[in-house]
Amino acid sequence: SVPLFVRLFPVILTKFVFLNFLAFPFFVDLRQPALLLNNTISLYITTEPGVTVGIWHTVPGSSGAEARGREQLWFEEALADAHPVIIYLHGNGGTR
Repeated sequence: SVPLFVRLFPVILTKFVFLNFLAFPFFVDLRQPALLLNNTISLYITTEPGVTVGIWHTVPGSSGAEARGREQLWFEEALADAHPVIIYLHGNGGTR
């Protein structure tokens, strides 16, 4: 009966396999990553009209002391320097 149930309601399979309705860790506001991760801010990029992508920008540990207490403008300028940028795509979990 389980295969038939999954075949009739495929959305249930995606919810239970990927668990994208849960946000880990619980009770944490991930829009403010600095509370959990050092040297990290949350930015938003508009990729096309009506589509906004949220990103976290984390500077390396070697720049941690310099980044502490800085505003968003400093992090944006840090993206323009000669250091490489690593892009991590987390998948379809629903949150960063």
